Order: sequence, then C-alpha cells, then structure tokens
Amino acid sequence: MHGKIIKGIAGFYYVHVEEKGIYECKAKGIFRKDNRKPLVGDDVEMEILSEEEKTGNIRELLKRRSSLIRPAVANVDQALVIFSITRPSPNLNLLDRFLIMMGQNHLPCIICFNKQDIANEEERTALKQAYEKCGYTVLFVSALKEEGLQNLRKLLLHKTTTVAGPSGVGKSSIVNRLQDGTVMETGSISEKIDRGKHTTRHAELIAMGENTYIVDTPGFSSLSVFDMEKEELANYYPEFIPYEKDCRFGGCSHIYEPVCGVKEALKEGKISKIRYENYVQIYEELRERGHGKKKDFK
Repeated sequence: MHGKIIKGIAGFYYVHVEEKGIYECKAKGIFRKDNRKPLVGDDVEMEILSEEEKTGNIRELLKRRSSLIRPAVANVDQALVIFSITRPSPNLNLLDRFLIMMGQNHLPCIICFNKQDIANEEERTALKQAYEKCGYTVLFVSALKEEGLQNLRKLLLHKTTTVAGPSGVGKSSIVNRLQDGTVMETGSISEKIDRGKHTTRHAELIAMGENTYIVDTPGFSSLSVFDMEKEELANYYPEFIPYEKDCRFGGCSHIYEPVCGVKEALKEGKISKIRYENYVQIYEELRERGHGKKKDFK
C-alpha cells in the first residue's frame, strides 16, 4: 500500500492513505543502514500490521521529486509565503531572503498578503507592482473576512505547498480557513498525534483534498542565505535581467560600476527601490562574510 508521511514524532511516522485514513508506522531498519531518514512529505510503500488499530511498517521510500532542509520536508511543489500588508507592516527584506532561499531550491513561490481589509489601495498597489514584475504570483486575502481564499485554494490544488511566514501575520488563521470543509480524515489523527503537542514544533503535512497537501511550519523571524557567492545574488532578482545588457562591464555588481543598466532602470522607476535596497544589503553581507560562512539576518 502506498501513502504519504504527514508527520513524524519520536520514531513514529504518520502515513496518510487516501480514502483509508492515517496509519501509525515505524520505519524498517534498512533505512538506517543506508543512512536514509524518512521525511515529512515522503511517498512510501508500507505494510499493514493492523487495519483495526491503523498500524503498519514503512518498507520503502519512493523516489523524491525534491527535498528542503528548512523545513525538513520532501516532495514540495511550491511555496506559499504569507506576510501581512499592515499591523505589522511587511518586512520586505525578510520576504526577499525567503524568495532567494526558495529560488535556491528551484521552487516557485506564491506571495500572499493578509489583512487586505484594513489596508489601503496604495499599499496594495505598491506591493503588487514590486513583486509581480519579478514574476511572482501575488495575492491579497483577509483571513478575518474570508476574502480571496477561493483563489488561493485553486493555486494549491493537486500540489504539495510549504507554507511559511513570520509570526503574527495571520498564517495560522489562513491555514485554518483553507482547511474548512476540505481537510481529509483529521479526526482520525487527533488521538495518535495529539501527544506530540508538547514537543518542539516541526513541519506537518495537512491533507486538503485529492493529492493536495499543505506543509504547516513554525513562524520565522530571521533567515540565512546559504552557499552563495555575492556574484550569484543578481540571479535571484529576475527583474534585473532585461537591463543587464546595458551594463558596461561583464559581471556588473549593479552597485559600484559607473555605467549600469540596472541602476539606470532604478532611476527611471522600472525596478522597485525597496527590492534594490534589499539586494544591496544582502550583497554587502555576502561580500563581508565570504563564501561558506553562515549568519542569521534579521
């Protein structure tokens, strides 16, 4: 029987099988020999020990399409990053760092701004223009008034989506609203998984429909940009690309050089000032620390 790991606690793995429910499983010792560890999101082959008690063993990990380190999850198709438009105002530097991190993992991103009901049109327009120019899908929703959630559900259909965002922006409220009337077999999870509520928070897969999952993760307040030379950073600012042909020097940093198509586009308002300032800050941090060192950015 095939299923998907939705949670792991203290050596137990909870495997969701469509139309059957959740099975509490142990992993066979063969994984330890191969230095392979099951991850939330893994598709697995399992044997049933007790249909009545919903228990089994994981026999094999099926081939992964992708894997992330933070959060530790496999087979993610896309990322949904949630910030508020206001109260609190969005930390766009933190947002850009998240987009870079997902870009390093080759995952497309949906940017969702919550609390549209208390934001003004000017705020919405500025955010939409800044990030749609970069090629990202930008949505505005209100968890409180349940506005815009239907459009969001359509983008999640038949995909596994990791959901992330800072604390206090309404991420949990949106995740809860998205589940209303669609979450599968949640009742059968409660007794077995509730015991893990006292443990450190970790990634959990939530089944929302046929082949549709969201990965709920703890809120973050800082992110690191790993394994990148400063010269690579511009690759994660796709709005720079059309203007780089006008740079005088090859390998232009778009900061110091006297003739730079990107800086000219910035002057003409074709590139977001905030995005460019974030680029400069991250570039300088990469330059100062050198390759291979890790540092948390607030």
